[in-house]
Amino acid sequence: MERQDLDLKLTKILQETPPFVLTVRGLQQYLSQLKEKKLLPQSLNFSTFQESFLDLEGVKKEIITCPNYGKEEIRYIWGQPSIFEVALSLRPRSYLSHGTAVFLHGLNDQIPKTVFVNQEQSKKEPLLKSSLTQDGLDRAFANAKQRRSRMIYEYEGTKITIVNGKQTNELEVGTLDGIRVTKLERTLIDVVVRPEYAGGVYQVLEAYKEAKGKASTNVLIATLKKLQYLYPYHQAIGFYMERAGWQEKHYSRLLKLGLEFDFYLTYGMKEKEYDKTWRLFYPQGF
Repeated sequence: MERQDLDLKLTKILQETPPFVLTVRGLQQYLSQLKEKKLLPQSLNFSTFQESFLDLEGVKKEIITCPNYGKEEIRYIWGQPSIFEVALSLRPRSYLSHGTAVFLHGLNDQIPKTVFVNQEQSKKEPLLKSSLTQDGLDRAFANAKQRRSRMIYEYEGTKITIVNGKQTNELEVGTLDGIRVTKLERTLIDVVVRPEYAGGVYQVLEAYKEAKGKASTNVLIATLKKLQYLYPYHQAIGFYMERAGWQEKHYSRLLKLGLEFDFYLTYGMKEKEYDKTWRLFYPQGF
């Protein structure tokens, strides 16, 4: 096939194709698919296809960098896919979570400066509840900051943080407008576990206010139990519900899960207050 004919053929194909983001391997698979559909000749090699593809209007090759680890990822982009599609292309079997999920569920209207991409870890045996002690909790939350991922990519002014989350078999992960993202109730749990990935405890409270009347307490509690966290996050979740103005019939169900330990809303609180109902320390003035 002559180069000019190939360019015209590819232009026509792309005009009928939604925007996409592909890795090098993904572009190779795309060529194979076009051959299978008999849209391009079997004799066309990848090098020629790639060269023609990159010369087309609306197509670009982007290098997405991770300065902390000196990594670079090449992506071939057609059209104008969202930053969320670009972010998800960085890890297979990943989904959006935390503050990004808060935004996508309409719990705030702040355009995210950081996109959180969750790629689950390999399965680990859950720690036994009997291993949890008050002294261990106190020491853990005395630390100034919660550990944060340093796997941060940069693309067109947006940071993309890769979160190696707990293995959940994609529990309560769905799609919104074709984008893989944690469902509402799972999101409300995740931001309590990792408030810094949602902008801090004040932003988490705002999310709970917006979720009032939208989220299912049944689903939230069932999801929390399936996640099998060692820490008593239900105390923090119930506290947020009450502070956000949820009905007592909803947040009182979290009290029934037990109040064995004093717990903490976040890490490294220098000035804090104590809520006796939830046995929970929270930032002074919260």
